[in-house]
Amino acid sequence: MAEVVLFHHVQGLTDGVAAFADRLRSDGHTVHTPDLFDGRTFTTLEEGIAHAQGVGFGRLLERGVEAAEGLGSDGAVYAGFSLGVMPAQQLAQTRADARGALLFHACVPLGEFGDAWPTGVPVQVHGMDADPLFVDEGDLDAARALVASTADAELFLYPGEAHLFADSSLPSYDSVAADLLVERVLGFLRAV
Repeated sequence: MAEVVLFHHVQGLTDGVAAFADRLRSDGHTVHTPDLFDGRTFTTLEEGIAHAQGVGFGRLLERGVEAAEGLGSDGAVYAGFSLGVMPAQQLAQTRADARGALLFHACVPLGEFGDAWPTGVPVQVHGMDADPLFVDEGDLDAARALVASTADAELFLYPGEAHLFADSSLPSYDSVAADLLVERVLGFLRAV
């Protein structure tokens, strides 16, 4: 079974992120959920974004990398929801012991953390095909470029506009898409 480091989104370590981690744990995986916001959660994306801007996105990225130190002693799969994709992707691209990456609702251009995706590190990207944050802000383009340049990369698009559709504690939750995402993630984790 896999060891997973799962980073939360800009609304914080919500009950929905914790529930998602529990779904992975119920399949036998070890899942760590570092809290980059020190226990704070936000009811809207706008409130969470304002908090993240106040802390600084660079500092949040540093917190994520620091939080992963000592976790996954035999290598980990790094996963993140939206904002959490930043530390997850950086760790997957830069740690020699990375076993995989799961990027939910976001994807950072490859050049941000290195010239190419590391060989032998599988990755999945999941997002909705009409999510304005995923489609219009360049994440979908980054995901397509990642898949085009990497043998072990998959992009899964779900019908809809919701950004954080896999967080069961938010109004944007889509149970049909989230269940399919979890099914694909569990298959990925069983294979790494």
